[in-house]
Amino acid sequence: MSWVRVYMHMVFSTKNREPFLNSAELRRNVFEHIKNNAEEKGIWLDCINGYQEHAHCLISLGKEQTIAKVAQLIKGESSYWINQHNLTSEKFVW
Repeated sequence: MSWVRVYMHMVFSTKNREPFLNSAELRRNVFEHIKNNAEEKGIWLDCINGYQEHAHCLISLGKEQTIAKVAQLIKGESSYWINQHNLTSEKFVW
């Protein structure tokens, strides 16, 4: 059985680069949630960080995972979570 490990540096921004993540506490909460959610979904998220309008993720893809699916799971669920918890004054979109 072969062992496969592919690392990907994924960078994504808020829609129109709006500075929605405008406090260190908000960024910390969002990035912690993204890391926990990724773990629950079997995505190896080595580290995550960012600033007011973007995020960086270092992800190790498993042999059954695609870039598109991992990005969808991370971005889609985090947008939903941010909006469900009213963490921003306007609707949040990556």
